[in-house]
Amino acid sequence: MPTIAVLGTGVMGAPMARNLARAGYAVRAWNRTIDKALPLRVDGVDVHDDPGDAAAGADVVMTMLADADAVLTVAERARLAAGQIWWQASTIGLAGTERCEELAGASGAVLVDAPVLGTRQPAEQAALVVLASGPDDALATSQPFFDAVASRTLRLGPAGTGTRLKLAVNTWVLAVTGGTAETIALARSLGIDPARVFEALEGGPLDLPYFRVKGQLMLDDEFPTSFALSLAAKDARLVGEAADRSGANLALTRSVAEQMSRAEESGLGDADMAAVYRVAAAG
Repeated sequence: MPTIAVLGTGVMGAPMARNLARAGYAVRAWNRTIDKALPLRVDGVDVHDDPGDAAAGADVVMTMLADADAVLTVAERARLAAGQIWWQASTIGLAGTERCEELAGASGAVLVDAPVLGTRQPAEQAALVVLASGPDDALATSQPFFDAVASRTLRLGPAGTGTRLKLAVNTWVLAVTGGTAETIALARSLGIDPARVFEALEGGPLDLPYFRVKGQLMLDDEFPTSFALSLAAKDARLVGEAADRSGANLALTRSVAEQMSRAEESGLGDADMAAVYRVAAAG
């Protein structure tokens, strides 16, 4: 039976590990805070207290962690072996992915750069989208694991391509979230019931499901975490860094990134990214 080690069982990693186990694969798991991983034992996941033990002999090692530094630290502790497939699923930007390529080259592991699109609910429903890039044979070996956690997989070419597409998609996510926050904030400041905005857009080409989901959180001023604002702020910084390297002038994204950083500094880092609305509403 193919074996996969899931290193990082937070909001995304835990449901992904659970769905892999439910699909019949032998799943090992590790998390820095082991208490977050222990509930996975109910689903047949073999929980370890050391990433090296979890990764030893696994066909695929997946990292799903907060940032590049965490990914590299844990991957080094995992002692990746020559020929072992390393599915790097975290969003870590261009420089972070390049560092992973260097570590994979030094260890002999095969890097599959395959971040995912989706938040908590799609992860729980095995409805993520995998942006898979890497050697063809490694992608073929990894495909059954992708199928266990996702509704779709896009094969994109050499490692690094998945990260580039993820940054582009995140630019759109940030724009919609920031634009929704400012739309509702402006409506309220003008004495307009923001629900009228939804009514005006209903059924038209700008009536986005994501706009409604995030907008409802803002209307309710309650932000249960689907995707933490601190992670969204990190992603915004990664998009900015990519723009600097490529020469793109992303004024809108930089503005959203600044608002996200302000919200994070105000103590909203653990709330859903829609909590950026509070910064827009504060003026």
